[in-house]
Parts: sequence; C-alpha cells; structure tokens
Amino acid sequence: MANIKDEKAIRNEILGSVKELYKLREENKSFIPGQTKVNYAGRVFDENEMIAVVDSALDFWLTLGAKGREFCDNFSRYLGIKQCLVTNSGSSSNLIAVSALCCKTIKNPMKPGDEVITTAMAFPTTLNPIIQNGLIPIFVDIEEDTYNIDASKIESAITGKTRAIIFAHTLGNPAEMDKIMDIARRHNLYVVEDTCDALDSIYDGKPCGTFGDFSTFSFYAAHHITMGEGGAICTNSQELYRAALSIRDWGKACFCQTGEASGNGACGHRFDFKFEGLPDGYDHKYVFSNIGYNLKPLDMQCAMGTQQLKKLPEFSKARKNNFTRLYECFKKHEDVFVLPRALPKAEPSWFAIPITIRETARFSKKDFVTYLETKLIETRMLFAGNILKQPGYKDINYRISGNLKYTDGVLYRTFFLGVYPGITKEKLDYMIESIDSFFK
Repeated sequence: MANIKDEKAIRNEILGSVKELYKLREENKSFIPGQTKVNYAGRVFDENEMIAVVDSALDFWLTLGAKGREFCDNFSRYLGIKQCLVTNSGSSSNLIAVSALCCKTIKNPMKPGDEVITTAMAFPTTLNPIIQNGLIPIFVDIEEDTYNIDASKIESAITGKTRAIIFAHTLGNPAEMDKIMDIARRHNLYVVEDTCDALDSIYDGKPCGTFGDFSTFSFYAAHHITMGEGGAICTNSQELYRAALSIRDWGKACFCQTGEASGNGACGHRFDFKFEGLPDGYDHKYVFSNIGYNLKPLDMQCAMGTQQLKKLPEFSKARKNNFTRLYECFKKHEDVFVLPRALPKAEPSWFAIPITIRETARFSKKDFVTYLETKLIETRMLFAGNILKQPGYKDINYRISGNLKYTDGVLYRTFFLGVYPGITKEKLDYMIESIDSFFK
C-alpha cells in the first residue's frame, strides 16, 4: 500500500529541509581579510526567518493578512504606541503620512501651498512627499556633529503658513525631541518623525517614533530589522490611522482589513451609507474618499518581520558595540575627523557611523573613501548631502531659512561606515587596522 502523508507531515518535512539548507550555507561562509567584502549593511537572519517565509508561502495567502496583523500587534506593543500600519517600504510610509495629513477626511488638513519645515540633508523620500502634496519645504540647517535638524533654528523659520515639521533621526541618532515637540505644540504644527534609520533608539526614556503625530519605519534589508522590502507607519490618533489606512488601500472610505469583504463589513453598515453623487446604499468598500494607492506588503514579509522583531534587542546591542569600537578608532585621529555626537538625553541604536573630514585635513573625502573601498570596506555618502544640489531638485519650489552651512559640509566632506550586526569582530578588527594603516 502506498505511503500516504498528511499535509502536516509534508509541511514539517519541507520546513525541516529549509533548516538543513540554512545550516549548510552557514558552514560554507568565511571571512578572508582583503578578499571578502565588508558590507556597510545587510540582512542578519537564521533558519527561523527562512522557515517563517516558507511556512507562510505554503499557506498561499498572496496578499496581506493574519501575519500582517500579528506583526502590527507586536510592533505597536514593542514601541508602546496605539496604531501600526504595515506598508511596502519606508518611502511609502512617508508618502502615506504626509498624504494623510492632507486628507479632507481629517479635521485640520494641510493644503497645497502650506509650508513644512524640514532639512536639505535628507534621504529623498523624506522630502518627496512634501513636494508631491503641493506643500512648500522650508529648509533649516543641521547641527554639524549630530547631523540632525537644528532645533534652535526651527522657530525663526515659522510663518503664518507653516503647518508641520518633518525630519529624520539621522542614522539612528535621536533629534532634540523635547524642544521640537514644545515648538510644535506652541505653534499648532504637525510632527512626522522619519524613524526609518532609528528603530530602537531612545530619547529621554521614550522610543523614537512615539513623539510625533506620525512616525515611519523601513524594513529594507539594510535597516535594523528587515522584511526584504517593507515598512510601517505608527500613530496614537485613531483619526490619522483611518486616513493613513485609506491612503495605503487605494483611497477607500472603508476601514475593513484585507479579506473582510464578506457580510456587512467591519462597520456593520456596508450598504447603509449615503454619499453625494452615488446611489443610495452603494457598497462602502467601493467608495473612495481619498486619492490613494496600493502600498501593502505581503503576508510572508510580515512573517519574516515577526521573527526579526524578536532579535531587535540583540541587534541593537551589536550596533552599539560596533559603533563604539569604530568611534574609538576615529577618536585617535580627531585632528582630521569630526566625530559624531549624541545629545545627553539620547540613546542611539546606530544605523551607521557618520564621519566628516575636517577642512584642515591634508586629504579629501574622496581620498579616504577610495582607500577604504580598495580594501573592500564599503562606504556610503550621507544620503543626498545637500539635496538642493541634486539634479532632480533644481526646479522645486522652496525657501531656505538662514543658511545651510553644515548641510553643505556634509555634501563635500561626510561619509559613513556600517555598524550592523553582520560586522563580526573579525571584520571589525580588519576595518580598524585598515583605518589606522591609512595614517602610516
């Protein structure tokens, strides 16, 4: 008689093989100084993430579902924030946040022509949603060594048209949130924290991403945890959450979760609404109250994210240790490097270590990063430097408050090195030896 396996046995066999495959691949990994590339970032995972993804794929639920809801519950609990919405990227999260603040469905929406205070030392998709929504960016300078928005310069940039402050916690280094939130409260401004590089960073005892009206996160492979691609948006406001959900899900008026189309919907009144211009009882799931998109991730990505979230404390500890060792190395050469600084109330979970070449140094940024790259040590620019100098932004409508002295300094003299958990002690020793050798 043929051996008939049940579904559970087949699934266990498949997942067992996934575990074996992971272990086989790990056995073949080795680091050879000068021959193996030291990446600035990357995914750090074990068999649990691979098993979670394959297990989800075997269910063949091909959109967002139960795994997404599980991740959101865990993530919001980890941060201590009320609402979490998963997205397909951190960039999409920024677009959703700014677009939601412009929704006519909220009480006090922003409108085209309103001003938003931000920085020109930015990753493009922190700035892009401001432009895409017809808002006017007002650029203030950053601090030289924190690389964050200079909170002391925000108030002088405010006019009668200012509606929001939107900025990133640069490379995981928390911005001066007590001062920023005080300014926002006194001037009735929205605050959006781009926390894509700062998951698990703390300011004054609170996690970054829990201060503003919205916070955004990225789970791209380079970030603190990964879904491969993916992101999240968080808020304590039910009104803003509903607006963000609508923008993410095609602009629908309905707030049903994916797969809740059956019956009378989550609201219990699916066919009872009346909207101007639509027939009485028009299906609420097909009423579009906003101009939205489809910016959802897949359930299997969220299954991976749930496993990654369990490792976040361990990842943050490794990032802090790697940062400290590289900082101590660069401190020996402080006469030619500006070292990064964290504020007294800040506890960064560093995305990377930013380094600025002093104007008095006998070598340039190009000299130093070219040397490191020849040693197979990856370097990256600090995003766009001054984004106003980038080709795609030459014709945007904007205003500068004061000057952008330190922003321009980043453009010409700043780079960063990775500190992610995949940089082992062996790799770190090689990095430090190579940096020291440059000065010999």
